[in-house]
Amino acid sequence: MIVDPNPFRLLTMPWLWSSFAAWTVAQTVKMTTGLIKTGKIDFRYLLSTGGMPSAHSAMVCGLCTSIGLTEGFDTPIAMLASGFAAITMFDAAVVRRAAGIQASILNQMIEELFKHHKLSQTRLKELLGHTRNEVFAGMAVGIAISFAVVHLWPKG
Repeated sequence: MIVDPNPFRLLTMPWLWSSFAAWTVAQTVKMTTGLIKTGKIDFRYLLSTGGMPSAHSAMVCGLCTSIGLTEGFDTPIAMLASGFAAITMFDAAVVRRAAGIQASILNQMIEELFKHHKLSQTRLKELLGHTRNEVFAGMAVGIAISFAVVHLWPKG
């Protein structure tokens, strides 16, 4: 097997663009939802964690699906991508969600303590993880975007 040493070759592959487009769509949906709720454009949504849909899930499912569509779903690389996607989505829905709940409880404790004592108040970020619905929505976005990218990709 001949390996192309040019790292820029990655830019010519649908895998990068499927995962990037899926992440971008998911983050843009969050920003648009924020705009509808607040009436203001907040670009921080583009790099935020948590919320609907999960950009992490969208990105890894976009990558996994585009690899499966182009290389075959029964290939070792597709299996590796599936495992990577499963771990990422589990982390988003369970581990980071639990960390967000803990941050919420700690923030409540700090707030209660702050009302009765003089302490500096530093709040923890609570929106870290995702609900199962947010992860599922991200997965759906990733799969749909990768189908579109691979379908529209020039055949070479």
